[in-house]
Amino acid sequence: MPEMITLPAGVVQLSDRRTQRRWQVALTSYEIGVFPITRAEYGLAGDARRPAESVSWLDAVAYCNTLSIAEGLPEAYKIDADSAVTVTGEPGYRLPTEAEWEYACRAGTDGPRYGPLDEIAWYRGNSGERLHDVGGKRPNAWGLYDMLGNVWNWCWDLYDPEVYGGYRVLRGGGWFDEHWSCRASVRRRSHPTFRVDDVGFRVARSISP
Repeated sequence: MPEMITLPAGVVQLSDRRTQRRWQVALTSYEIGVFPITRAEYGLAGDARRPAESVSWLDAVAYCNTLSIAEGLPEAYKIDADSAVTVTGEPGYRLPTEAEWEYACRAGTDGPRYGPLDEIAWYRGNSGERLHDVGGKRPNAWGLYDMLGNVWNWCWDLYDPEVYGGYRVLRGGGWFDEHWSCRASVRRRSHPTFRVDDVGFRVARSISP
């Protein structure tokens, strides 16, 4: 089962470079995975400690429910036959919201990154253009690894439904990205069925009051 850490309540400011929009989100305390979900955790053969990749948003949501069932937790999502996903409000595993992801990534910092890029992330400049085992770089101040680089992380949120419809948010940058994509504020979008070898995810859980 994934190693989780509890983060304190707080406020995070998000921004979108394309639209120049800025907005604040207040967060209650929640849990988030210390690492991206690994191949071993996801049930893939080989390279057990590398992040699970080529995972779509819908794959990640389904995995969250599977993990909840395995731990005897009520499922956080209802997935219909036509792959429509709704939130149940139950405290099972789920994808982090975009605000939760950025708050976790920043870990109290306010710059573009939580440390020198070569020390904290696998990206095009040091990855050898391949995935690496999770936890191989320095964590942030809250003990979270690979928040930047290695694989992009799916988030729950729609990117911009008025313009891009059902496209979902990706955060964090990956092993094939240049340094400018590996920043706490960078937003990327993709279709929920999209799979590629630099996209993975980590899980989160709400804390019951």
